[in-house]
Amino acid sequence: MSLKQTALILLSALALAGAGCKKSGPAAPAQNYVSIDPATAGTISGTIHYEGKPPARIPIDMGQDPACTFADANLTEQYVVHNGGLANVFLYVKSGLGDKVYAIPTSPVVMDQKGCRYTPHVVGLRVGQPIKFTNSDNTMHNVHMTPTLGTNQAADLSEPPNDAGETRVLSSPELMIPVRCNNHPWMEAFINVIDNPFYAVSDTDGHFTIHGLPPGTYTIEAVHEVLGKQTATVTVASQQTATANFTFSGTK
Repeated sequence: MSLKQTALILLSALALAGAGCKKSGPAAPAQNYVSIDPATAGTISGTIHYEGKPPARIPIDMGQDPACTFADANLTEQYVVHNGGLANVFLYVKSGLGDKVYAIPTSPVVMDQKGCRYTPHVVGLRVGQPIKFTNSDNTMHNVHMTPTLGTNQAADLSEPPNDAGETRVLSSPELMIPVRCNNHPWMEAFINVIDNPFYAVSDTDGHFTIHGLPPGTYTIEAVHEVLGKQTATVTVASQQTATANFTFSGTK
């Protein structure tokens, strides 16, 4: 082998060694999560009112499945009004948090199938947080979740009696994602996915509370499955409770 050939071989070996040791560039910076500060956090609380006489809740005939006949309160859930308060309204901070990012919970939100109903009827969770569908009934159920955003994956899950459940994760904010049971057509629920931890669902009397907000001015949105959306601007002071009330009426 000539001296020139030997030199070329050595240069090639050095080049390959250098390529193997080459760095891929700086690592992506770690996400700086904001923590809720209990020393300064405030609260938003209020009531969702229904104006006028709501549509009557319609009895549901569950006789097609003997396992469902024991269920209590077999009435439609679109309009649940008690003492003028509207239940099952989802409320969340739509804007005002700026660039604050909060850690995503790893524990799942659970939506059960109990008494041939989805329970709760309306839930909220974070982008990237698991949601677990369980079946506490002694009958076969189905979870048919149909997001409209292409980034959130649909699901069509069959769940046998007393099933421990399956888990899914949704990757984008989306409101009022419908969930239905193909086996029991009256079963319906709604999932709300948002990018911050500040949300609530109104209770049977229409009351809600959102805890842990840093002082500031926020846009709060209230969303009902039939009646649509409303917004309000609310200013939260340190360790104080601000009030936000909403009134819905008629149909969307």
